Amino acid sequence: MLATCGASLLSGMSAYAQDPFKDFPLVISCEYKGTYHAFYLSRVTQDGTATFSASDRIAGTITLDGKAKAVGGSDGGSCVGKTLKELRASGQAHDLKS
Repeated sequence: MLATCGASLLSGMSAYAQDPFKDFPLVISCEYKGTYHAFYLSRVTQDGTATFSASDRIAGTITLDGKAKAVGGSDGGSCVGKTLKELRASGQAHDLKS
């Protein structure tokens, strides 16, 4: 049943004119207060803002042409202020390989 649900979800995504997740990495790794966190892509809004969430209830946002920002008033650690290009160049952005 789970496989059927997953297949339905994936086939439903192909119906979109453009996949809103395709230009963003699946995971961004950041150091925050001496601990390394994996921030997972959790949503992309209609205006193109991607939200990445990690454990400890911390999150950040980024757009394709903007800089990473912390959500909720935290300083955000080693990712804040970097563009997607900079995160990829530093090895902090991890794309899903097919």
